[in-house]
Amino acid sequence: MYTVLVCDDEKDIVSALKIYLTADGYNVLTAENGDEALEEIEHNEVHLVLLDIMMPKTDGLTALMKIRENHNMPVIFTTAKSEDNDIILGLNLGADDYITKPFNPVELLARVRSQLRRYTMLGSTKPQDGVRVIGGIELNDAAKTVTVDGDPVSLTPTEYQILKLLADHPGQVFSPADIYRKVWKDEPYGAEATVAVHIRHLREKIEINPTKPRYIKVVWGQGYRMEDK
Repeated sequence: MYTVLVCDDEKDIVSALKIYLTADGYNVLTAENGDEALEEIEHNEVHLVLLDIMMPKTDGLTALMKIRENHNMPVIFTTAKSEDNDIILGLNLGADDYITKPFNPVELLARVRSQLRRYTMLGSTKPQDGVRVIGGIELNDAAKTVTVDGDPVSLTPTEYQILKLLADHPGQVFSPADIYRKVWKDEPYGAEATVAVHIRHLREKIEINPTKPRYIKVVWGQGYRMEDK
């Protein structure tokens, strides 16, 4: 049974999410602020976090930064704000997805399942495609590890899946909608901004100079491709 941590300062929302998730077969932990969320993660095995942005004490963005210091479980922001700045900042800090309030329970559960499916696939020890080398990047899909010029790089599950998609098809151009469908396993609503943020964050980890990328190139008006060199 997967454990989902719900963190929100609105008790009615926490209660509703707990009902939906429990009915769908998840074990649910709850927290009212970022500090409580970090405490729950420290003492329990948490597979996914539903994290509100605006909370007292430690807000969601600060909590996310602390979570990402030691953990790679999927984090989905649940926010009352729909402004691009909040969404982009959260994704840039390492969130895997977001959903705005008021949300559709069916959509939220679908996003939870999708993120958990990718997370458990990345945690599998079953060998798959072996090792792919592109330039100084070595992607070991059996061990789910990535190194750049021999140095290990820590990627979130979403970043890893994007890199693997591009690396498996060097030279092929993928539109933001294509990437979103293949990685998020969902219809690409708002795909361009979401994918752009994850690409930028991925570049910061694998490129020497992210502003002049060697590996992940933009094909203007079309999408992204991996340089096979």
